[in-house]
Amino acid sequence: MTFDPRTYQYSGDLLEGRIIMITGASDGIGRALAIHAAGLGAQVVLHGRNTPKLEAVYDEIEALEGAPRPSIAVLDLATADGAAYSALAESVESTFGRLDGLVHNAGILGQRLSIEQYDPAEWQKVLHVNLTAPFVLTQLLMPMLRQSADPSVIFTSSGVGREGKAFWGAYSASKFGIESLSQMLAAENAHTALRSNCVNPGPVRTGMRLAAYPAEDRSKLPAPEAILATYVYLLGPDSKGVTGQSLDAQ
Repeated sequence: MTFDPRTYQYSGDLLEGRIIMITGASDGIGRALAIHAAGLGAQVVLHGRNTPKLEAVYDEIEALEGAPRPSIAVLDLATADGAAYSALAESVESTFGRLDGLVHNAGILGQRLSIEQYDPAEWQKVLHVNLTAPFVLTQLLMPMLRQSADPSVIFTSSGVGREGKAFWGAYSASKFGIESLSQMLAAENAHTALRSNCVNPGPVRTGMRLAAYPAEDRSKLPAPEAILATYVYLLGPDSKGVTGQSLDAQ
């Protein structure tokens, strides 16, 4: 039988001692994963652009019995300059010295329009947040990932990152790019401990899903907390050697 990470079973201390940074940790899947990873023993670095929302996630983690105290890293991926990105990386290095996991979860939807109608400035913004920012953050955080004995990088993909569909515009293009970025990182590090993989969350009850499908019956969608097994598998020790893959969370 082929192993299916979607049904992965794991212990309550699987991520104990691991330092994991999650972008877009203030809402949706990022928030759910951050809280769950902390509950599994990880020291979580919460990234986002909304300080009050990050502080609320921080408080939820603090309320978990035995969970390590998280850290907050505020950075607006859309507007931050190079110095701000570097400052974030330097802060992580000075505080922790290493990273065992990096989950690129932050992203924006952009317009749902045809290529003819799509605003070029919006196109550029979506590609920057969804593709360029993960590239820059990965590059800057590589020295910290190299300090880990078992580093894992997870990129967030999409069904429209594997098949181009009408009216998905820059979002689809950015996710095709993410698939390529993850594969390149995996290939370039094939002889190192670092592994790089993509996860396609599938339809989940998030704000982005609502924006993309406003008429959809949200009651039929799983909550973010229900689709985390694949992420946990890739962040933990049981996925050593798994790299260059594009996995589904559902």
